[in-house]
Amino acid sequence: MSKESHGQCVIVPSYNSGRLLEETLRSLLKIWEPVIVVLDGSTDGSAQYAHELANEWSGLYVLVHPLNLGKGAAVLTALEHAATLGMTHAAVFDADGQHVASEIPRFMAASRKHPEAMILGVPIFGADAPSLRVKGRRVGNWWTNLETWWGGIDDSLFGFRVYPIEPSLRILRQMRGGRRFDFDTQLAVRLYWAGVPPLNLQTPVHYLEREVGGVSHFRYVRDNLLLALVHVRLFLRSLILFPSLYRYRRRGRLEENAL
Repeated sequence: MSKESHGQCVIVPSYNSGRLLEETLRSLLKIWEPVIVVLDGSTDGSAQYAHELANEWSGLYVLVHPLNLGKGAAVLTALEHAATLGMTHAAVFDADGQHVASEIPRFMAASRKHPEAMILGVPIFGADAPSLRVKGRRVGNWWTNLETWWGGIDDSLFGFRVYPIEPSLRILRQMRGGRRFDFDTQLAVRLYWAGVPPLNLQTPVHYLEREVGGVSHFRYVRDNLLLALVHVRLFLRSLILFPSLYRYRRRGRLEENAL
């Protein structure tokens, strides 16, 4: 399989992902280069795995945050590094084994076909998906649709996406918050407000048991409160942006079958 980057890279933000980080990076590097991993204040020794892999794979770049700053901060660091490498688009891919590496070429092909768009993964849940998380994300998706006037963001929280780097950097540098569990929602909504259309691709997602290394840093009370406050701010801002949102809504949706 060709590893030509086409100006596209893969970003892996990681916080205490354990041995799953090594498995994730190996599966990605077999398919795509470059890969940029950001160790966001990890204390579990996973940084050692990443640096050892970097000695094996010239296409792996390892960046380290001494303290845990959040997923959004890790992605921002990686996007800035990607820009120095001449990259134009970046796929964000979770380190915890939830996403399927073999899907990367399909997402990258969609991004090459529509470089103006953000390619948003829409999870296909299996029997291993926690019902509370499946049902809970419906609330966030409803609010995101309201904030974009049902502009086509099918899932506001899924972490597997391809972003155009230049507008993403501009928005992340300017926006308030968006550094922790509000990152995926905030960036998707604000990119839409900036005129970046969404293209949704369904893709499998796996929730691994703790016994095989599965880990979640999501805290239901703390992070749902954060998301609730974020949605309030986004909704109020969307009222001001109504003329633009109406215009974007009329342009229609990008569809996978149009690729």
